[in-house]
Amino acid sequence: MDAYSTFCLNGTTHPFSDRDDPRESLLRWLKRHRLTGTKEGCGDGDCGACTVAEVLREGDSNRLRAVNSCLLPMGQVLGRSFVTVEALATKDEVHPVQRAMVRCAGSQCGYCTPGFVMSLFVGFHEDTLGDHCIDGNLCRCTGYTTIRQAMAEVAAVPTSERPRALPRFIDQDPGFTPRSAPTFLTPATVAEAIANKTAHPDYVWITGATDTGVALSRGQPVAPGFIALDRIDELQQVHRRESSWRIGAGVTLSQLEDQLGDDLPIITEVLPWFAARQVKNRATLGGNIGSASPIGDLLPCLLALDAVIELAGPNGRRPVAAADYFLDYRRTARHNDELVTAVTFDVSPGRQAFYKVAKRQTDDISIVAAAFLVDTDSTGVIRFVRLAYGGVAAIPKRARDTEAFLLGRTLDPGTVDEAVSKLASEFAPLSDHRASKEYRMALIGNLFRQFVEAA
Repeated sequence: MDAYSTFCLNGTTHPFSDRDDPRESLLRWLKRHRLTGTKEGCGDGDCGACTVAEVLREGDSNRLRAVNSCLLPMGQVLGRSFVTVEALATKDEVHPVQRAMVRCAGSQCGYCTPGFVMSLFVGFHEDTLGDHCIDGNLCRCTGYTTIRQAMAEVAAVPTSERPRALPRFIDQDPGFTPRSAPTFLTPATVAEAIANKTAHPDYVWITGATDTGVALSRGQPVAPGFIALDRIDELQQVHRRESSWRIGAGVTLSQLEDQLGDDLPIITEVLPWFAARQVKNRATLGGNIGSASPIGDLLPCLLALDAVIELAGPNGRRPVAAADYFLDYRRTARHNDELVTAVTFDVSPGRQAFYKVAKRQTDDISIVAAAFLVDTDSTGVIRFVRLAYGGVAAIPKRARDTEAFLLGRTLDPGTVDEAVSKLASEFAPLSDHRASKEYRMALIGNLFRQFVEAA
């Protein structure tokens, strides 16, 4: 049996034949094989009912991360290892997380419970228990008080005792060498990915699948094939130099949270509210750039940082300034045969902040997003300023006229009032089901006022 045609589930190796569809989600595969503990709620990665744990091999040990099985194509499952809720309990006892949910009455109808259990299972063993551990899980009948009580109960278990509750198979090394499935190519290098694209120009890039996975989950035709970039080591690297950063396009948002620390508030302030943990464990920096959505939350940050986006294609590699990258709605300077490899930017002095307004705190599309970076001299005179917005134009956009107006001025009340007026003239937002254009226009100015007043 070819290596690409197997994956590990609950300690058992499963085959994947040429008759199977690599575009099918792991959730649908589980349902077809009667592993029905994992539930389907929204199919969009919003509710967490389909949460499973992925086992990641790191050196001689393994770690866990929660992911949405509804968004995970089988082509990206191959050669990897996963755990579902069925594997947590033994014949003799249930897992401590399951026991706490029962003791604290954390389940009513029970439909969402397996997803909560899997998120708490990962948080329990990775020592990441807290509200952000379950911010991607929705419960519509029990309420969160009893679920939080269950989380508090298992959080009290000493970390030294927690490994005893791990299913034994998690310590195994599956030893898989992933290979490409027929319409789902998995290159190991950037050069191989470019060669794949040259041979199959109608195939599309895919990394975390948190965007494309929604269409696949609904059975929508996306492309005749995919080139998955999530196994390319070069794209997973983060390098901090004395005054600059280079972040690989394949770095997930969870990795960014872990590695940036408090060094870049303009990015780290958005990450807790960017999306739920399950989404951030798969979504990547390059995917956010490649989708070119005007409401991609990281894109205003890149504009404010004067970031440079690195592209690679059959004609070599080239840098493109973030300010020149976005051309029109969903249209960028990236050619179809190029992929995003990294983002670079200098560490800028001055005060920086990110603001996101949305209806749901941690797992919703922005109504308006804003990234501000302002540096002043010792007298308060502005010598560098970037004001970047998302959600108020066809592309993420800097307020260049307002920036030019602010240079050389101090942020006194009169200047702020005039800057807010100029901001209103630079954008023409639309009304949609999330918010009216009038509300968005008010936010554009009010977020800048909030930034100034917070100084």
